[in-house]
Amino acid sequence: MCFQFQGDPMRMFTQFFGTDDPFGGIFGMGGGHGPNVFFNMGGGGMDDGMNGFTSFGGMPHGHRRAAPKQDPTVQHELQVSLEDIYHGCTKKMKITRKVLNADGHSTRVEDKVLTINIKPGWKSGTKITFPKEGDQHPGRVPADIVFVIKDKPHKVFKREACDIRYIHRISLRDALCGCTVEVPTLVGPSTTLRLDSVKPNTVRRITGKGLPNPKAPGHYGDLIVQFEVEFPSKPITDPLQRDQLMRILPPLSHA
Repeated sequence: MCFQFQGDPMRMFTQFFGTDDPFGGIFGMGGGHGPNVFFNMGGGGMDDGMNGFTSFGGMPHGHRRAAPKQDPTVQHELQVSLEDIYHGCTKKMKITRKVLNADGHSTRVEDKVLTINIKPGWKSGTKITFPKEGDQHPGRVPADIVFVIKDKPHKVFKREACDIRYIHRISLRDALCGCTVEVPTLVGPSTTLRLDSVKPNTVRRITGKGLPNPKAPGHYGDLIVQFEVEFPSKPITDPLQRDQLMRILPPLSHA
């Protein structure tokens, strides 16, 4: 069988396949398209005619520009005193950063003040984030600036969550005979404790004299008072004093 080109491509297509719509059931195009689906691809129609093929296998129609990556987070430590943690406070931190100019390429150096509102009772390790406040560079997302709250060492107290611990040293005489102790507090006047006797590492707890509980507004931790007994730095060499102590002090109990 041979076919002659008659100068009409549409007619030749129909003559060869025996129908004017051989692909209607294959590509789901329905009837009526016929060979026009191929012969109409000339000129600007090629791109439109191939749109159905560009999605095979999830392939995109064209190349997409990758989203700009963000610079790594910049982290700073912010030390806060226990007094400021107790009351809450506002800290203003000045940062110096690079900022893009209007041309989108060159940069200038700029100072900016970031305001940090510290809530009463915030624990050490709390993070405050300022999104995209880092240096600006073409084609990149500025870094986040993060401040991490740290407890500033205190000369009197040590923080333990919402409690604060105070170590009070007393003499052996006061530990044996009893004494009255003035205990400082973080805020407000001191508290008086009367003790009959004190064993090493004895602990007294003063309710509500600690730090605010950020998860329970209006509630406070405790002030923990720990006593350390100081023994004489020099041995007792006087025989009379030693005999007196031997008679007064009880022997070790093995009960």
